[in-house]
Amino acid sequence: MNLPFFIARRYLLQRKGAFSSFIIRLAVIATTISVAAMIMAMAIVTGFKYEVREKLFSFWGHVHIEPRSMNSNTVISSEPVSRDNSLEIKLSNTPHVTQVAAFAAQSAIINANKLIEGVQLKGVDASYKLPASIEIKGRNINYNDTAYAKEIMLSEAMADRLDVKPGDALELYFIEPGSIFPRIRKVLLAGTYHTGMEEIDRAYALCDLRLLQRINNWDKDKINGYQLSLDNDAMADSVANTVFYNYLQPPLTTYTMVDIFPNLFDWLHLQDVNTRVVIGIMAIVAIINLAAALLILIVEQVRMVGILKAQGMSTSQIQRVFLYYAAIISGIGIISGNVLAFGICWLQFKTGFLKLTEASYSLKYVPVKLYWWQPVIIDVATVVLCILCMWLPSLYIRRIQPARVLQFK
Repeated sequence: MNLPFFIARRYLLQRKGAFSSFIIRLAVIATTISVAAMIMAMAIVTGFKYEVREKLFSFWGHVHIEPRSMNSNTVISSEPVSRDNSLEIKLSNTPHVTQVAAFAAQSAIINANKLIEGVQLKGVDASYKLPASIEIKGRNINYNDTAYAKEIMLSEAMADRLDVKPGDALELYFIEPGSIFPRIRKVLLAGTYHTGMEEIDRAYALCDLRLLQRINNWDKDKINGYQLSLDNDAMADSVANTVFYNYLQPPLTTYTMVDIFPNLFDWLHLQDVNTRVVIGIMAIVAIINLAAALLILIVEQVRMVGILKAQGMSTSQIQRVFLYYAAIISGIGIISGNVLAFGICWLQFKTGFLKLTEASYSLKYVPVKLYWWQPVIIDVATVVLCILCMWLPSLYIRRIQPARVLQFK
């Protein structure tokens, strides 16, 4: 029988109403709150990063294939390239690639209701599909016109600024270098979309690829590049390298969204710093509370320590009794913290009761997302750190002398 564990378990279960019971409950509550806070911080930051990245990927894909440019921080390449059916087939068959979409991009000015707005038009064809994660009002562009679809889709925010709704007429002004007058095209607003990302909603609109080909006097096979959508954003660099080295010829090259939007991804990486700070503070709180609770228990049970020493129990075994105290208390706190954190995360996932300002955070609700290994690492690290830090107060046991503590009743 493990005598130190037996003593620790009996003591913790049978101490009712004593001061030590209050200390034990306080330590359990502190550990519960600390573990729950660490798990929720991880869930919120992971969910936030995931949702923001998915909003960007849903509109621009994960990898771009374009002519090499001195400025990779743009989706508008300076020169068009010809569509290559054989390349498109190879790209479609590349592992992790779920969609290959040709696109063109062109700056324009929108005129509606005597209001003007600068816009970057993204030209796509009928094969391009906006994912279900993007909210759409109205309908998609109808590509049945033999010349080009005389319709566009604006972001909901841009449509509000222009005071237009689906079905309204708009004018597009295209400014050509060296030309005095702009080229004008009349179009209808087919529908609006909403991603929640200011970088997209404030600047981009969708139109027919053939419209931009005609405006730029391109042949029907000319495009600015391809965008590739993947089933796993973690594979973006791998897919980009595979495509570049196996399929492309100069001047084509590949860019990931990290290359095109570095500031956004740098900002997302900074959120990890906040997570580490919160987790570090909560871990310190849990450790200090457990260390203080254990020290109080040792001082309160100094007579029991003297009796055990007088009965011949070694100092190391008595230390193990109190280390078992710490393990049991931290174990109960960790289990309770997991239940509390998972309960709040589930409630937030189902109801979205914690809300955000979308203009500031690109999200309407606090997102939560956890990978199975994240709470496991937090739980294991908490147990290990707590037990390791319990050795310091347990060293006080070595200074207790049975002859001195047992002479008083």
